[in-house]
Amino acid sequence: MNNWRKFVKLVANMDKRKKLYWISQLSGWSLYVFLGYLLNQLTGKPFSVNLLITLIAVFVIGIGTSHFYRKIIIKFDWLRFGIMRLIPRAVLASLAFGIIFQLLYMAVIWLLIDKSVFTSKFAGIAVEYLGWTTLYVIWSLIYFVFHFFENYRKEEIKNLQWEAAKNEMELNKLKSQLNPHFLFNSMNSIKALIKENPEKAKKSVTQLSNILRNSLQMGKKKEIPFAEELNLVKDYLELESVRYEERLQVDLEIHPESHRFSVPPLMIQTLVENGIKHGISKLPKGGKLALKTDVIDEKLIVKITNNGQLNGTASTKMGYGIKNTKERLKLLYGDESSFSINGAENKVTTEIVIPKTNKL
Repeated sequence: MNNWRKFVKLVANMDKRKKLYWISQLSGWSLYVFLGYLLNQLTGKPFSVNLLITLIAVFVIGIGTSHFYRKIIIKFDWLRFGIMRLIPRAVLASLAFGIIFQLLYMAVIWLLIDKSVFTSKFAGIAVEYLGWTTLYVIWSLIYFVFHFFENYRKEEIKNLQWEAAKNEMELNKLKSQLNPHFLFNSMNSIKALIKENPEKAKKSVTQLSNILRNSLQMGKKKEIPFAEELNLVKDYLELESVRYEERLQVDLEIHPESHRFSVPPLMIQTLVENGIKHGISKLPKGGKLALKTDVIDEKLIVKITNNGQLNGTASTKMGYGIKNTKERLKLLYGDESSFSINGAENKVTTEIVIPKTNKL
C-alpha cells in the first residue's frame, strides 16, 4: 500500500509533458501488444503461458528501448535540427534499435521458451527485425511530429507576444536612441567641422543619417546581421569621437565567427551609448570603451567595458536602454539568452549572450 501511495504521489508531481509522454508510451505499447494478442486469436492458436511471456517481453523491451531512444534524442538535442538533418538520424536510430530489440527479444525467448531460437532461419529473423524497425520508424514519426507542432505553437505564441509588445518597445527605444542631447551635440559637432574639415563633416552627416534611419526602422525587424549592427556602432562611435576627441578611446575586438549571428537591431549600440553617456562623459579626463565579442557553444557573447562606476541605482539611471535590452532578449530568446552588468575597479562591464539562430 505504501509503495502504491508513493507511485501515485510521484505521478501527481510530474509535469504535464512527462505525464503525457508516459501515458503515450504505456498506451501505445499496450495497444501494440493487444493487437498482437488479437492476431494470435484470429489465427486460431490457443492462449498459452509462452504467448503471455512473449507479449510481456515485447511490452517491457518496447518501453525500455524507446525510452532510451528518447534520452538519446534529448542528450544530443535532435529537436533543434531541421527535417533534412533529422531524417537520416531517425532512420539510422530505427535500424539500430530494431537490432537491439531483436537481440533482446531472442534472448528472452532463449532463456524462457525455446533454446533453439538463435538457430532459426535467417529469413524469419529478418522479417521480425524489419517489423521491429518499422515500429521505431512509426515511434520516431509520432514523437518528432508532436514536438514539431508543439514548437510551432510556441513560436506562434511568441510571434503574437512580439507583435503586441513591438509598438511599446519601439516608442521606448526611440526615447532612448533619439534623445535630443545626442542629436543636438552631434549637429553642433558637425557644424564646427564644416569650416575646419569639410570632408569629415560630410562623413559625419552620413553617419548621423545612418543612425537615424536605423533607429526609425528598428521596430520593423526582430533581428539583423551582426555586421550591420557593428557598422552602426562604428558610425556612432566616430560621431562621439568628434565630440569627445581625445577624451574617448575606443578598442574593438571582434571574433571572426561573430558575423554568423543575428542580433536585435540597435541593442549593442544602446549599450555602447549607455557606456559613454553614464560612464565616460562624467569623467573629466574621459576614458576607454572596449567592445569585445566571443563565440562559445554556438552563442555570441558581447562584452562592453567602459571607465566609470556602477552604483545601486545605475540600472534605473540608464533608463529605457537597459530595461528594453532585458525585455527584448527574454522575448526573442527566452532562457537561452542572458544579460548582466557589473562594476569593479572604476570599470563597468555589460555582457549579453545571444544564441545562434538559423537565419544566417
